[in-house]
Amino acid sequence: MEAYKVANASGLVKLDAMENPYPWPKQMKTEWLKLMAEADINRYPDPSSALLIKKLRKTFDIGDDQAVLLGNGSDELIQLVLMALNPSSCVLVPTPSFVMYQQISTSLGLPCECVPLNADFSLNMPMMLEAIKKHDPAVIFLAYPNNPTANLFDENDIIKIVEACNGLIIIDEAYQPFAGKTFLQKLTKNMPQLLVMRTVSKLGLAGLRLGYLVGDKALLEQFEKIRLPYNINVLTQLTATFAFDHIKELDKQAESICKQRESLLRALGDVENITVFPSQANFILFSLLDKSAKNVFSKLKKAGILIKLMGNVEGLPTECLRVTVGTQEQNKQFLNALTSIYNES
Repeated sequence: MEAYKVANASGLVKLDAMENPYPWPKQMKTEWLKLMAEADINRYPDPSSALLIKKLRKTFDIGDDQAVLLGNGSDELIQLVLMALNPSSCVLVPTPSFVMYQQISTSLGLPCECVPLNADFSLNMPMMLEAIKKHDPAVIFLAYPNNPTANLFDENDIIKIVEACNGLIIIDEAYQPFAGKTFLQKLTKNMPQLLVMRTVSKLGLAGLRLGYLVGDKALLEQFEKIRLPYNINVLTQLTATFAFDHIKELDKQAESICKQRESLLRALGDVENITVFPSQANFILFSLLDKSAKNVFSKLKKAGILIKLMGNVEGLPTECLRVTVGTQEQNKQFLNALTSIYNES
């Protein structure tokens, strides 16, 4: 294994980590700071995060028939699910996908089977169904939209996977604010093995490290048994509860990001010898047809722009880069730098 490395973005336009680029309005930040000043940081936080979960239910229309489990980011929720499995249980993921599914499985000694996506990044259903039949996975992770490909898998394909699998299916909706589609309201007693996982990071709260898992009460009770007490600190509980009172502002920022995404997609599509892939997330994957991705990445970094060099990711074209959608000005800086590189003799 290798440690998960995060690039140093000091002094750079940071377009590498799918963060929301917009700060809170001044008045909202002032109100929040007053709230933080009243926090009892000498006391342990509410171990059940009751007020936060109540606010989550109301904000995202989560029914009382479903349970909610909070984690220190989605990463902890992935870890909790995998820690609850019997030894040697199989984990199944399409590839390429979010690296932490395989990373955490490997760290826990669980076999992780990877099924390549089709060339258009859709699910390879014959291979998925064959892998389910062969390996009988205890958990299947499906990112919706997928990272790093930014596309939504076909809803009917996902339902077929749910029907074919004896284990859990985790729909990871980290980028739901930009996709306009969700499985959250599709959770029913008829499909208790279907769970939805989300994070508030892409909404503009990445610094909080808060994720939540929604699904069958009996299942989530098992994960609660191994959740560490006080895993959601008092500042996160207060801040997230406050932020959800201002969900309209966060939604407005997400709408702006979607508009900037469409503009960025069109502009990248106009650059010769670049293949741009469709996006339903807040980032765009593109491949270079006549240049080295490593060289372009380095030149962009020298120009003060940090994006993501994908490297040798199985299932992606060889010369791939990924850029987070920033503000209009940040996107302009990125495009100008990229165009300048392409205009070099």
